[in-house]
Amino acid sequence: MPGSDFHFIVPADATDKMRLDVFLVAQMPALSRARIQALIKDPGVYINDRASKASHALNPGDVVHGTVPEDVPAEALPQDLPLTVLYEDAHLAVLDKASGMVVHPAEGNADGTLVNALLHRFGPLSSIGGVARPGIVHRLDKETSGCIVVARDDETHRALSAQFADRSTEKIYLAVVQGRPQPESGTIDTHIGRNPNDRQKMAVLPPHLGKHAVTDYRVLNTLGMSSLVECTLHSGRTHQIRVHMKHLGHPLLGDATYGRPSRQQDVPRVMLHARLLGFTHPATGERMTFQAPIPEEFHPWLPKPPSGTA
Repeated sequence: MPGSDFHFIVPADATDKMRLDVFLVAQMPALSRARIQALIKDPGVYINDRASKASHALNPGDVVHGTVPEDVPAEALPQDLPLTVLYEDAHLAVLDKASGMVVHPAEGNADGTLVNALLHRFGPLSSIGGVARPGIVHRLDKETSGCIVVARDDETHRALSAQFADRSTEKIYLAVVQGRPQPESGTIDTHIGRNPNDRQKMAVLPPHLGKHAVTDYRVLNTLGMSSLVECTLHSGRTHQIRVHMKHLGHPLLGDATYGRPSRQQDVPRVMLHARLLGFTHPATGERMTFQAPIPEEFHPWLPKPPSGTA
């Protein structure tokens, strides 16, 4: 069953208005109802090609389909993978995560993640995130490169998590977007939540349906039909910059989830980089700021120095 697709048609004699999760439990008895409900949320179950909820009432003739992902080990294992360490001490480490590296094991990415590499490099990490996510205080999307901090003990993890929660961290990103935002600087203040029509995406939603999300942005340079934009996050919602720039009408280059790369300049990745991360060290009280080098893919958009300067 794991790693396979499923496709069912609700029979004509089915109980009227049967819940989706109840129907799937009957069709796939090897899976628990809790597992079915989790499956409906992520990666998603579709009724007549539309994402739906566990409580959706089915009708005879409805087509139900989806995928049961491969099982993943409960505990992440050490792997000798390349890491770029910006800073480390006995309490924490700051990494420059490579684009294309998943942060922690999950369905579809059982290994080869940042966590696997961290366990090999540093040994035991904080346990608060569980055995699959040791040390992970915050996340970056797979295609996003740049600064990420990890905790090596539980006390440090709790203190860093509190800073992210109270928004006392500093987070600045570089993004290359389609077009040139107007005005060239401003604040995007919305609410973000799961897209009701596609649970794999996030979207700007009414306040009662989403979580508050604030992004400051400013255009640094324009090259052709795209622009380099600096984004400062004042919250940490899933896909926040990608959703906010899409909301402005300027999706990130290379982002097939929120844009159309076939209608953009050709780029090798989603053009998002966590350039700067600042926080207060939980053990020393020192304010620390780290910058990840700007990847080569971004260099064509960097502002040129004034003529005549060295």
